[in-house]
Amino acid sequence: MSTLVAPSVLASDFANLQSEIEMLNESSADYIHIDIMDGVFVPNISFGLPVVEAINVHAKKPLDVHLMIVNPDQYLKSFSDAGASVISVHLEACPHLHRTIQAIKELGCKAGVAINPHSSVELLRDIIRDIDQVIVMSVNPGFGGQKFIEHTYAKVRALKAIITASGAETKIEIDGGVNLENAPKLIDAGADILVAGSFVFKSSDPSKTIAELKEL
Repeated sequence: MSTLVAPSVLASDFANLQSEIEMLNESSADYIHIDIMDGVFVPNISFGLPVVEAINVHAKKPLDVHLMIVNPDQYLKSFSDAGASVISVHLEACPHLHRTIQAIKELGCKAGVAINPHSSVELLRDIIRDIDQVIVMSVNPGFGGQKFIEHTYAKVRALKAIITASGAETKIEIDGGVNLENAPKLIDAGADILVAGSFVFKSSDPSKTIAELKEL
């Protein structure tokens, strides 16, 4: 299976968002990754439901919605209604994670769990079979364009071992600082999905950059 690529629109040109989405539609991207930030769980505010709805009007690729917010449970249905195909919540924001995962699935969406750089993948062992994807944060969440955290490789290998041992089919998604230099090592460690924001949208040819990531 080729690597799946999920360009993050956090790094796109917001003033020309429709054309950016149309570019992604024509590219070899597999998902459109949308970071939702509330200024509380992470020290930044991005966009909310109206922007997701607007993206969904033009998108031909599934929307991979990453909720970096407190109390995500109260917004799950709203984001599902707005067009999300995948909804990922943060382990650190969900005291009743199993219930949250089940609620996402009951809405007909795939359920993802994101973990911050300081969180151990061991915390997911007991629930891994219920999760469709794990977003391993390879930067501290909140801002785009950050430097990749090198410990991520070992973390991905440890997570892959848990998935294999559990007989789960959970996909591993990497979010933060992904580029053509570290992507091959991430794939070798067990990554299935690469989120790329600045590396795609700040490149001279975003479609070509997406294709190059997929060819790894």
